[in-house]
Amino acid sequence: MNSERLNKIASKIGLNDIVLDVGCDHGYLSILLKKNKLCKEVYASEISSKALEIAQNNFKKNHVKIKTFLSDGFKNIPVKFNTAIIAGMGTHTILNILNHPLAPEKLIIASNNNYYLLRKKLNEIGYKIVSEDAVLENNHFYIILLCIKSFQKLNRQELLYGISNNEEYYRYLLNERKKILKKVPWLKKIVLIKECWELKGLIEKK
Repeated sequence: MNSERLNKIASKIGLNDIVLDVGCDHGYLSILLKKNKLCKEVYASEISSKALEIAQNNFKKNHVKIKTFLSDGFKNIPVKFNTAIIAGMGTHTILNILNHPLAPEKLIIASNNNYYLLRKKLNEIGYKIVSEDAVLENNHFYIILLCIKSFQKLNRQELLYGISNNEEYYRYLLNERKKILKKVPWLKKIVLIKECWELKGLIEKK
């Protein structure tokens, strides 16, 4: 359970936060929050009854009392919370979850794809990205967003590359674009060349 990704998500939680861990999977993040008393309260939810049962068993093994709910996002949550963690799922799924009146003031989001769309839609539905972290774990970058309900309009580069200011992550994005340059048609190649120059500029600013 010693995960830099989980630790980074946990670091975004405040002592007065009442947290709902949406899609808690095996419950490791909820356990981390509860055992270390990092928040006022934590609840765990899952759409999968099998995953929720595993989480419940893990809670018992770790001697923590955490209320759990079988729920599709916020739909069947009978308790009040002011913070939601939504991690380990795709952007479209996350956006579907957020299309609900119970979406709270504070979000910690870790999507596994389509960050441009995620950043864009978060701004459109009234969330400001306060911070963004690119965490390298098992040779994969995880993007972790801390958001609050507020106004923000990110520019094109911020939507594309984020606001992490992580040079290592920018270099990763640059190398990924270089890998596919020779494989794409000319129109796409022109776009990628422009993005490569932009990423080089961000790296040089570091």
